[in-house]
Amino acid sequence: MSENALKTNMPWNIYKKISFRFFFILLPLFILLNNNGAFTFLSGLLQLSNLVLHDFIPWFSKHIIQYHYDFSIYTNGSGDTSYDWVLLVFLLFVSVIGCIIWSVLDRKRKSYNAAYYWLVVLVRFYLAFTLIFYGLIKVIKLQFPDPSLMRLVQPFGDASPMGLAWTFLGFSKGYNVFMGIVEVSSILLLFRRTVVVGAFLSLAATAHVMSMNYFFDVPVKLLSTALVVMSVFILAPHFLKLYRFFIKYENQQLEKMYRPAFKKRWMYIGAYSLKYLYITASVVFLLYSFIEQAKIYGSAAPKPFLYGIYNVESMRFKGETLAPITTDSTRWKQMIINYEGYAKVKKMNDSIANFTTVFNQKKKELILKSTAKDSLKYVLNYNIIGKDRLVISGLTAKDSIAVSFKKKDIKDFRLINRGFHWVSEHPYNR
Repeated sequence: MSENALKTNMPWNIYKKISFRFFFILLPLFILLNNNGAFTFLSGLLQLSNLVLHDFIPWFSKHIIQYHYDFSIYTNGSGDTSYDWVLLVFLLFVSVIGCIIWSVLDRKRKSYNAAYYWLVVLVRFYLAFTLIFYGLIKVIKLQFPDPSLMRLVQPFGDASPMGLAWTFLGFSKGYNVFMGIVEVSSILLLFRRTVVVGAFLSLAATAHVMSMNYFFDVPVKLLSTALVVMSVFILAPHFLKLYRFFIKYENQQLEKMYRPAFKKRWMYIGAYSLKYLYITASVVFLLYSFIEQAKIYGSAAPKPFLYGIYNVESMRFKGETLAPITTDSTRWKQMIINYEGYAKVKKMNDSIANFTTVFNQKKKELILKSTAKDSLKYVLNYNIIGKDRLVISGLTAKDSIAVSFKKKDIKDFRLINRGFHWVSEHPYNR
């Protein structure tokens, strides 16, 4: 019997057994109930649990922990809703109770080597595919888009911390690619020989994401923290030897991961063929999906008709010319068309009105309909003059309106035109 085999048959101490039981319940439950697109071809199946949880978690919150919130809100763009926090409390509760019962009923067990192996496999795959997912949407630049036109005209101090982070991260394509490559490198977690290297890279990537989420108030704190915990969980058995190697400069050799033996060669070939087929299919599917989405939503997607920032030069309303008074809530200051089917109008007092847009380019007609409760509607004719002039005129209700615009050159923004410089005689911090 080899030395490694002997070590894997050594009895575990009580602390190791108890912690294993707790994590063996907690981590699979978290993964099952927070799939987050990690297991591409199983996402639909894993969402079935929500049919029960969306009724049970509000009940648990109200009657067991006495916490009241808006029970109609579930996980959405935010992963830190009250629902998500209560779900975490429930998972911790189940894990602690389950660990206690398991420890009482199975106290004579010496070790859980096989169960630990499969738990680590599950965590490795979940962590790797979650980071591959997020890494690819950074490389293809879908998660953090270029600063929108509305961002460019928004006063700096009016941005939220998350908005500031999204603008900072979205500004640089190179930084997106760098972050994406680091996250995609977590694919090394999927192979036994590179698990430790993959776990270090995953820890670095997830710690970076977690710090951004905490310090810029991005509502993905629960998931990012869980990914850090999973990275540490994979590295935990190696901590002592890593400490001796990096801190005490002692010669160390990491133990090979325990792996259950296959009784038949065909079982070995079949298992590994299935593994590599799933990895390849998942990565190819994700890559293809993101490339197709980039054609619709990414920076390279076609721009809408009349895309741009239009500064108002003059405006007539009800037959009267409106002066550009900064407190005026009627006179327009800018019209911004950033996305297909939508426009934003900024008033002189800096209030924002949101509209849906319908262009009829044959008739040169534009219909603006307010998304507010008043459902204000403008039926307008438009005329494009030269490269940078736009005139619209028509009716809103029974009142006449005419607005003359000059299109702003996006390259006039310092953020856009500054560029990259190898040599800087002085810091260009504006």
